[in-house]
Amino acid sequence: MANGGHQQAYGEDSYTAHLDSVFRRHFGPTAEAFAVFNGTGANVIALQAVTSRWGAVLCAGQAHLNEDEGGAPEHLAGLKLVELPSVDGKVSPDSVDAAVTAASDVHTAQPQTLSLSEATELGTCYTPEELHALAARAHAHGLAVHMDGARLANAAVALGIPLSACTADVGIDILSFGGTKNGLVFGECVVALDPSRVSGLPYLRKRSTHLASKMRFLSVQFEALLGGDLWQRNAAHANAMAARLRKGLTEIADVTVTRPVEANSVFATMPRTALTRVMDQYTLYLNDEERGEVRLMCSFDTTEEDIDGFTATVAAAVT
Repeated sequence: MANGGHQQAYGEDSYTAHLDSVFRRHFGPTAEAFAVFNGTGANVIALQAVTSRWGAVLCAGQAHLNEDEGGAPEHLAGLKLVELPSVDGKVSPDSVDAAVTAASDVHTAQPQTLSLSEATELGTCYTPEELHALAARAHAHGLAVHMDGARLANAAVALGIPLSACTADVGIDILSFGGTKNGLVFGECVVALDPSRVSGLPYLRKRSTHLASKMRFLSVQFEALLGGDLWQRNAAHANAMAARLRKGLTEIADVTVTRPVEANSVFATMPRTALTRVMDQYTLYLNDEERGEVRLMCSFDTTEEDIDGFTATVAAAVT
């Protein structure tokens, strides 16, 4: 479809022109969408749009932008990241208060943005009430609120709520919306939910090398994902596979599921010898080297056979 005929370049095509209306179905009438190539780029561009160069971004210590983006926010945007303490990946309004109070003079980078992940890097989901309380506290301090929504669809499905209920409706100002982890070939989207708090997004995207010449191939994917219920079906399937994995692992002696399974990730430990045997057959990500805790992610195309084969391998390795 998008490959037929000719279109204007650099986002002047008909598919990109329709992108705002696609996102407004889910995020409200003021949403403005800017497609980009990847999640790190989305986070860096979004944070620059709401944070001055002398400002600081508050985030959980385990946040993806803090631990897994190669220092991109610091290097590309010149922003200071300030780690907040968290429980199961979630930060609290009190931790926001403490960070703002600590930045008392010119010698400290000034907090200007609170960044939240939904779902969190530890697989938990903020409830709408928790997000509303955090956004209200941040706004009371004059901070903007950014959400890393790489797995927002998984969280919304797990909570049984529309996408707006954990974003625009609770005070999130700008969103990095995940596409790749929910089935797209490539691409994410920066979504300004409150454009009055955001500035310069078209120019920041260009300067950050994320303005695609053939933008239609990015844009049309979001129409396919969000135009119907595909986003829900993909996320629900990934979440169901995580629940199946959790159940299978808890039935194996000496294997412990270590964190709440609320979306599409499972964290577990097992004896070191068993872990070594499993890693001979699977590539595993160690979330906590000292504890031997592995992080297991389920996706939109994970099958029941994948889950059952993995749990059988773990059971054999433990035995």
